[in-house]
Amino acid sequence: MAAAGLTVLTTTFALSGCQDSDPATALGRAKKAGKIVIATDALYPPNEFKQGEQIVGFDIDLGHAIARKLGLKAEFQDVKFESIMPALSEGKYDISLSSFTDTKEREGRFDFVTYLSAGTMLLVRKSNPKRLRPDDLSLCGRRVAVEKGTTQEDELTPESAANPNAGSRLSACKNAGRPAPIRMSFDDQAAANAALAKGRADGVLADTPSAVYGAKQSGDHFEVSGQAYGTALYGIAVPKHHEDLRDAVFKAVKELMKDGSYQGLTDKWGISAGAVHEPKINAASG
Repeated sequence: MAAAGLTVLTTTFALSGCQDSDPATALGRAKKAGKIVIATDALYPPNEFKQGEQIVGFDIDLGHAIARKLGLKAEFQDVKFESIMPALSEGKYDISLSSFTDTKEREGRFDFVTYLSAGTMLLVRKSNPKRLRPDDLSLCGRRVAVEKGTTQEDELTPESAANPNAGSRLSACKNAGRPAPIRMSFDDQAAANAALAKGRADGVLADTPSAVYGAKQSGDHFEVSGQAYGTALYGIAVPKHHEDLRDAVFKAVKELMKDGSYQGLTDKWGISAGAVHEPKINAASG
């Protein structure tokens, strides 16, 4: 989920960092600038990826639709996934649409407007020669590729005070007296999938839309194994204390769901199975 894209304008200030005026609210700054700067990592199809030099995908279409509801233009900037949240905190971007799972840990730093349901799936080589499944202990001791900064990487990372929900799969293997999975972290989903294709990884853990899309686009090389698990909601990340902008985005998403535009986009990108009927703010469970 990254790389430099055509829409990256390094001289552009995000609305929250606009220096030529001091409007009272984040939404006021947006209206004055006439645009909203959205960070995304364009290597996570079908939600955000590149066709040639153009960033496309479900999240991109949704971002443009939200901007239109607000009377603004959407300007997407291509940013490495693991760098988005720190940059968002620093005011380099206004919001992020980049397949972020809404978690309690992330809600401590950002507000989230939820818009899609997704779980984790296991991507393996065709015919699953190593008989790997996501719902048993077959990944213990195996090489598992993930993208940096994702909930899947958390699953294979030891628990810490900063992220007490991490390490779930490590704990399962340890409790069974099995070796831990060998985590292979990559800068983007394409690199994780390439590791599987080259035999460097035994499997890939990724969000449902990306895993299903990866299997489909691989021709006859990959398939998904088992069912999705850990289903949760994706959320549009908005910096804390920007409640006016958050609420405006929430209202726009709600209107898009009500008027059918949202359903049209989920159908277009083949992710209607994850469609939700209404947005929520900070809806993480656990």
